[in-house]
Amino acid sequence: MSAGPQRPFVSLKFSPAGRTYSFLLPDLALDTQSNDAPPMPAPGERLVVETPEGRAIGTVTRIASALAERRRPAADSPNVVVRRATREDVILRLKQQQREQEAHRVAQLKIRERGLPMKLTKVEQTFDGSRIIFYYTSESRVDFRELVRDLAAHFRIRIEMRQIGVRDEAKMLGGYGSCGRPLCCTTWLKTFEPVSIKMAKQQDLSLNPSKLSGQCGRLKCCLRYELPNGKGVKHGGCAEGGSCSNPTGPGGCGSCGSGGCQTCGHR
Repeated sequence: MSAGPQRPFVSLKFSPAGRTYSFLLPDLALDTQSNDAPPMPAPGERLVVETPEGRAIGTVTRIASALAERRRPAADSPNVVVRRATREDVILRLKQQQREQEAHRVAQLKIRERGLPMKLTKVEQTFDGSRIIFYYTSESRVDFRELVRDLAAHFRIRIEMRQIGVRDEAKMLGGYGSCGRPLCCTTWLKTFEPVSIKMAKQQDLSLNPSKLSGQCGRLKCCLRYELPNGKGVKHGGCAEGGSCSNPTGPGGCGSCGSGGCQTCGHR
């Protein structure tokens, strides 16, 4: 029995420097004003999508044909496209972004006034306007109950505080690594795997903390990429400062098997 046709999908970004997410397109036409089947959403087009965190608005981005099948979400994925974004949706999101900036400024003032040991990282308002989420880092537990009351009284909306780690902070803010490429955690990494100084020793790297630390101040995630794999093959080149050569042949990184070296861009 042959499988039915696979549902089409698109790749979206929620911020210019953020990672790319895949969303299934609905079976029904996205444009109900025409009886003809509408074209696929074009890169740069805005779409309203359903995510595990609620509805959001994102921008369609290009995806390399060689990566298309690997980016395809599961058939039962909760990430689905709701509709094309209207002019009102775009204006609403712009207003929310302005409110996020104002909320960030007000929260910073309140944090200083109360002397709380926390660093505000980012502020997000949900697309449905039901709540504002404040992300912060702290080395200790923070009693922010009075802060939440101040913010709720100021914005007249539900306030949610979320403590994150320094790696999550770097993932949210983005930036460029010493390799000159956008941070891996911002663009493609899904989880943070354990990284130890032993990994640097196995690669005969200099144990200089300034060279081994990433934007987050922790050991670079890419220290895992060039460890010997199960067959003892090392992806030599990136860490050793030479030209990148892939000993396993084209189509895969000798260490992570990710389809290319994420550090130097070798494919």
